[in-house]
Amino acid sequence: MNLDISIDDKDWTRVPDLRKLAQSAISATLLDKNVSVSLLFTSDENILDINKLWRGKATATNVLSFPVSSEIPVPAGEPRPLGDIVLAFGVVSREALEQKKTLGHHVTHLIVHGLLHLLGYDHEDDGEAEAMEAREIAVLAGLGMENPYAS
Repeated sequence: MNLDISIDDKDWTRVPDLRKLAQSAISATLLDKNVSVSLLFTSDENILDINKLWRGKATATNVLSFPVSSEIPVPAGEPRPLGDIVLAFGVVSREALEQKKTLGHHVTHLIVHGLLHLLGYDHEDDGEAEAMEAREIAVLAGLGMENPYAS
């Protein structure tokens, strides 16, 4: 697996072992290891600009996923690019605090969530949401984490 991690907001240094955490979340989620994924850990301001530009939404959000089409030809033996995942520190850290979760657990959950979007999962209707949440819960349990949707 090829994982490209970029950190352009110094606040992400508050997450201990961020690169290791990201690697674990991605590895636990993927069945096919011959893929490539890019992660960007950024600020609320940057994710707001990205969300506005690519989705027409003028809000900062916790995570964005930008899948690469599975139709793109990939040379034999090369990893298939899945796409990009972007996380915003301010939104993510506020949510973790509000939800009484550790920052590391919330970041892990959002990486898994973002990666599942790259793999074709969605939550536009109840059936899709249930399938996606079930997969998230299973992956996180494999990492020794509790169900993020339990109240």
